[in-house]
Amino acid sequence: MIALDTGFLYALVDADDAWHGRAMAMQHSAEQGWITTWPVLTEACWLMGDRLGPDFPAALMQDVAEGNLSIWSPPREAVAQVPALLRRYANLPMDLADASLVLLAEHLGHGQILSTDERDFNAYRWKQHKPFHNLLA
Repeated sequence: MIALDTGFLYALVDADDAWHGRAMAMQHSAEQGWITTWPVLTEACWLMGDRLGPDFPAALMQDVAEGNLSIWSPPREAVAQVPALLRRYANLPMDLADASLVLLAEHLGHGQILSTDERDFNAYRWKQHKPFHNLLA
């Protein structure tokens, strides 16, 4: 499973986005399974709706409903780590969507991600010291 960030989901559908070509070139990676979190989906739906119109978040949620994109919900003990993560990366700053992806990497046991946010995902560490591997970069 490969973790997906908001920027990747948005770049897939916006042909004018600077990352669109790279995102489209990574569609084959869906064969490995794509997974994200509810905070990322919330952010992506808002961004798509605001910039592209209501059909785009509806299509994204249709993909979720059809099982083309898995959603991970962290257990309570993982959620308890969020405040410390937000404080640790306050200088970037980290938002809830990014914190949820750090927790997801810990759950998956790897840091493979598709993200347009190179700066932050080069800085974030899962399991305190393991770097992400951004397949989109």
